[in-house]
Amino acid sequence: MLARTLRPAALAFVAGLAMCLASPALAQRSNAAPKAATTPDDAPKSFTREQLDIRRITLYRSGVAAFERHGLISGNARIQLQFNVDQINDILKSMFVLDLSKGNGRIDNVSYAPREPLSKRLASFGVDLSDDPSLATLLGRLRGARVKIAMPDGTVEGTIMGEETRQETRGTPPQPMNVPYLNVVTSSGIRSVDLRTTTSITLLDAKLNEELNKALAAMAEHRTDTVKTVDVNVSGEGARDIVVGYVQESPVWKTSYRLVLPDGPEAASKTNPDTPASNPKMSDRFTMQGWAIVENTSDEDWRDVTLALVSGRPVSFKMDLYEPLYVYRPNVPVPTVPGVGPKTYAATTGGGGQSPFQESSTGAGATTASPAASPARKSEARAGSSLDRRSVLNSSTGANLSSLSPAPTSASLAEYSPASQASVGEVGEVFQFEIDHPVTIERQRSAMIPIINAGVEGRRVSIFSAGDGSDHPLRGLEFSNSSGAQLIPGPIAVYDGGTYAGDAVIGHVPEGDKRLVSYAVDLSVDVDQASDASRQVRKVKIAKGLLVTTFASETSKTFTFTNKDTKRSRTIVLEHPKQPGWTLDQNAKPASETAFNYRFELDIASGKAEKKKIAFSRVDSSAVGLIQGDIRELSQYVAGGQASPGVLAAYQQAAAKQAAIDALAKRISGLDTDRSDIEKDQTRIRQNMSGSNIDRQSDLYSRYVKKLGEQETRIEQIQKDLDLAREDKAKAERELSDFIANLNVD
Repeated sequence: MLARTLRPAALAFVAGLAMCLASPALAQRSNAAPKAATTPDDAPKSFTREQLDIRRITLYRSGVAAFERHGLISGNARIQLQFNVDQINDILKSMFVLDLSKGNGRIDNVSYAPREPLSKRLASFGVDLSDDPSLATLLGRLRGARVKIAMPDGTVEGTIMGEETRQETRGTPPQPMNVPYLNVVTSSGIRSVDLRTTTSITLLDAKLNEELNKALAAMAEHRTDTVKTVDVNVSGEGARDIVVGYVQESPVWKTSYRLVLPDGPEAASKTNPDTPASNPKMSDRFTMQGWAIVENTSDEDWRDVTLALVSGRPVSFKMDLYEPLYVYRPNVPVPTVPGVGPKTYAATTGGGGQSPFQESSTGAGATTASPAASPARKSEARAGSSLDRRSVLNSSTGANLSSLSPAPTSASLAEYSPASQASVGEVGEVFQFEIDHPVTIERQRSAMIPIINAGVEGRRVSIFSAGDGSDHPLRGLEFSNSSGAQLIPGPIAVYDGGTYAGDAVIGHVPEGDKRLVSYAVDLSVDVDQASDASRQVRKVKIAKGLLVTTFASETSKTFTFTNKDTKRSRTIVLEHPKQPGWTLDQNAKPASETAFNYRFELDIASGKAEKKKIAFSRVDSSAVGLIQGDIRELSQYVAGGQASPGVLAAYQQAAAKQAAIDALAKRISGLDTDRSDIEKDQTRIRQNMSGSNIDRQSDLYSRYVKKLGEQETRIEQIQKDLDLAREDKAKAERELSDFIANLNVD
């Protein structure tokens, strides 16, 4: 029966098949003919199974990690590594194996069980289940097989002839539906069986039934086959150091930062006695603490590994190297020998010269940069800025220290936080942090590791971005990355006076670069904005017959900052977007600029207000045909000095010529109208003359003939006048065109 479970014979076959797939090299040796041993290398080798521990992991920010496994191997060995099936492609793409014994051993090969496509395996069985066929389709593929079909009214036994689908009308109300039928050849003839009424179908061919079970077993095996073993086969003598490296998918390592601001000006001067007094714009020293967030999502513990964190993003992609690839091969007919005729060959393109397949050699050299030591803080500064808060609290308040837990200060956050555990530097062309002690992270666990703890120079600012629609700037700071390391994108938790002050975020900050960050709204500073715009005519001239008007446009915005903090002054950083095509007013020089913004700075004393006007200007022009101008506007521009009298005189000449052309056009239009009216009247007269009731000898008929003659004479005169007027108009248009074509008047 199709619905029954797998038989023990099928399960045994599947188990045997799995053993063969797991060790193809052994299967090949067992099937190969014995070879006579002529040298020691030809003698059968005995292997020991070995494991290599992970010793180094390099995490990248492109979703991959490089693993290195080290271990001492003695003699011939098979190093077994297990990976998830979805990791095999990365392993095959990136694995390298090193034998550091310098000649005492060799790397034989790396073997693994291939993963044949499921559709290919299923198609190889006697029952093809590769396309998930329906019951009717499956039975149709078993044509010629003997079956026993059980139905409510008895059983049918015979040979499958085929299957078909019939359209029948059933149900209430009657509706057409497709009904599958199986045609079976029985001892009494052909019988069609409605497959919806069958209770069971038994294959009477034992071998065919076994093939069906094998196909089902292959499907089950493919579904549960999630872990694969990769064997690294090595041979040699004595103990040897073996290194296996590979790259596989891994979570992106992340960073988060703590930026500790000094408690106040006094604390800043104590913790940073080396700050030059000549640089008031960068007079504070903050403490930047960076933590790397590392996640071990694998099923193997990382124990005492050397961990490196690379800030670069190498190109990484997936490619299916694990599953065997079958290429389509066309069915070529058997060749025959036709008659041979002449053949013409096309000429080659291009001349001689260097072959496109010549090898090019370039010198290769390894670039290695020794990691720079992470910036260390001075021990004197640490000792001098340490605060014995318990003694201070005890002497000043007399409080019971066993029940009072004082809040930390910025000094304590800066001085007693974990020191950096990473050395920083460049390896090749990428920047990396290397943890300077072995790291242990259990499987399916994550860890935070301190990688930066250094002072950075900076200053407190309030940042206002025009166009944000806010009435207050943001509290922020500008700092210079003097930490000795590159700062990776991540969030920053800002602590001011030992208290959480807000969150910020940074992008990638190379060493030595400056950045602005904001972390809270500065409610003590109000911002008012006022906008203004104007557009004035600067000059009017004639260029190549066009009336060109030059405009000077200006747009400005005035910001008023009011510092309501009665204790502290403010340094405002005003960000204003650049306006393509506009020129910034020279009186509003920015302190700095970015790709899309200008940055202006204002120093506002406590309780005071300051204004900043930012203006942009541009000069543009418009051009119209000279005769399309307006005499009144031109007269005003001449009176106002924007246009010269020559422009007005040239316009008047062109306007006079255009007036003559317009008069001729009007005359031509009138003549055309007169001729059209006469032709309409002639049509009326001819219709009357052709009527059956009119006598050709009558006076009326004679009048019609006379009038038609007069009208023809008039039409002839109109045509002469039209021809003359059109010639005059064409001549006047040429004169105007020649006058305008090369007319240039400033």
